[in-house]
This record gives sequence, structure tokens and C-alpha cells, in this order.
Amino acid sequence: MFGVSARSVGTWWRASRTGGRRALLAAAREPRAGKGELIDDSARGAVLRAMQDYTPADIGQSGVLWTRASVRVLIKLVCGVSMTGRGVGKWLRRHDLTPQRPARRSYRQQNDQVSRSLEQEYPAIWAQASVEKAELVWADQCGLCSDTAPSGRSWVPAGQTPLARVNGRRFKVNIMSAVASRGALWFTVFPGKFTAKVMCFFLDRLATHARRKVHVIFDRHPVHRSKAVLAWLTENADHIELHLIPGYSPELNPDELLNADLKHHVHAARATSAEELAHETRRFPHHRQRQPRIVCGYFTAQHVRYTTQ
Repeated sequence: MFGVSARSVGTWWRASRTGGRRALLAAAREPRAGKGELIDDSARGAVLRAMQDYTPADIGQSGVLWTRASVRVLIKLVCGVSMTGRGVGKWLRRHDLTPQRPARRSYRQQNDQVSRSLEQEYPAIWAQASVEKAELVWADQCGLCSDTAPSGRSWVPAGQTPLARVNGRRFKVNIMSAVASRGALWFTVFPGKFTAKVMCFFLDRLATHARRKVHVIFDRHPVHRSKAVLAWLTENADHIELHLIPGYSPELNPDELLNADLKHHVHAARATSAEELAHETRRFPHHRQRQPRIVCGYFTAQHVRYTTQ
């Protein structure tokens, strides 16, 4: 019930037999004698602010991520204190810092456009779709290539490099998809380039399967803004309406999480032909269509949570 091992229970029982209940009280650990922390409060604040506002490259080091080695140099620069790499790691954890995988952002992203999109444009789109009782979806396209190396690692004896056999031929399959916060998923797989004709075909199928007007949100890919697509949208304005998110902001599109899910589960390098790769690519979203709970989970990620609030 409490997840306690029999050995621990035996230790407690023997302690209570010899020392009574007082022996069961947890004793406070006394700190080991030492010099204490060599970095005072003001210097620590300066180091932590520098780590938050700058990158190692900004202070003359290499790289853009803070590692123990780069923090060690920063502490030496700011405080004049020399620390070992192990000591730096302990110091960082003592002040609630942990190593984490960074999120990627483009230097070209315009923060004012992102703020305006989240605070003004998207609420207006959501309100319009609610009045029209229309479907609100996010769409995107991605490709899977046969020469992509398998991701991850494999357990092998020490000193031996694992071998992953892949297809030496290069071929590619593309997929265009759309997701809705209620768990709906639409997609089409195509072998050639992504063109205005492909997009218009997908939008036509999307409007047909949704059985009501659709407000679809895309990124600013050139095809999405092409004359042929805009002309098609003008002719079908009663069935579908297109909206664009700010440029260089893929993290705002929940459909990007479907793309990541697809590339994680479909191993393109194992396909022996374009037909087999297309079959595997179709099978995965078909499977996800029967799992609306997982599709809804795409909308709970931190950067796309605005879509359901």
C-alpha cells in the first residue's frame, strides 16, 4: 500500500525495539564543515541574470547553450571565483537550474506580429467561426525522405557502433494535413512537389468532408499565398476561408505536432520503394483518425494552448 520494502520495515522494527518511538524520528542532517558558498547574493544574481539575458556567444565564448563549462567561465568572469565542472553542476542545481532541451525560434520572427495575432486576430477568427458554426482547423504540409537517418540510440556492447541498414535510393513522399481541437484529422498524401493545384485539391476535400464552412489557418508558405490559391478561395468563399499565422512562427501551429508525431513513428529509411513509404505514411494518420484523444492532445502543448483558451 505504501511502497515500503520489507527490509525497511525490519530496520524500523529493530530501531523501535531498542530505542522506542523516539528512535523512529527523522534526525536532521547537519551540514558538513567547509568554507561555505564563495559567491554572495549579489554576484549570484548577476550570474543568473546574465544566463537569462545572454548566450555564451554574446560574452566571447563558443556556442549558444549554457553548459557547465561555459557557466564556469562566466562565474570566473563575473565573480573571480574558480570552480570545477562538478562544482558548477552542484551550484546550478542548488539554485533550481536544470539542463533542458531548448525551444527553437527564428531570428526573423516579429514579436509584435505574434502578439497581435494571439491577442487580436485569432480571437476574431474564433468568434467569426462560432457565429457561422464553422469548423476551425490548422493545416500544414511536410515530407518524408528515404535517406533520413534513424533517430535515437541503440544498446550495444561498449566500444561497438550499432549499424542501421537503410535504403540507398532517394525518394520522397509528402503529406498535407489539417487538425481540429475536437480531435478531427484530415490528410492527403502525394508524391510530387507541393503546388497550388495540390493545395486546392486538399482544400476542396476538406470542405467536402467537414460538411460545413471551414476556417483554415496556415503558415505563410508561398503556395498558400499564390494567385491560383487566392482565386480558388474567392470562388469558394462560402465553403472555406483562409487565415495566415505570422511568419517564422511554426510553434503556433498545432499541426506541426502531428508532423513531429508522424516522423517519429514512420521510419522512412526502412522503406524499399516510394509506394511502400506512401503506404506507411497513409497508415499512420488513418490510425490517428481513430484516436481523437491523441489529436486533442496536440492542442495542450504550451505554445498552442491559446487555441483552446
